[in-house]
Amino acid sequence: MPEFVRACRIDDVEDGGALRVMIGTTPIAIVRSAGEVYAIHDVCSHANVALSEGEIEDQTIECWLHGSRFDLVTGRPTGLPATVPVPVYPVKIDGDDILVAVSSKTSLENS
Repeated sequence: MPEFVRACRIDDVEDGGALRVMIGTTPIAIVRSAGEVYAIHDVCSHANVALSEGEIEDQTIECWLHGSRFDLVTGRPTGLPATVPVPVYPVKIDGDDILVAVSSKTSLENS
């Protein structure tokens, strides 16, 4: 069973926005899009910059540096130049808090 830890309050992230949080030493982008909440590794697999600074569109987040987009559900890149997925993490809402299970990341790199 994954261990969920508090990442932030749901009100800390506006719909269509992202917030960088650190859980231990892991940088995570908490993203709200169309009423859903996602947690994705906050480092672009192509350029090593924060994804949380990029634009959110539908179920994707764009790297602000070179324009790669990543699917918020799977972590897979949906546009070049990135070709390597980034981990995504299980999320649950507990009252006003967003909880993330960092120990249960999903990486599709070898899929």
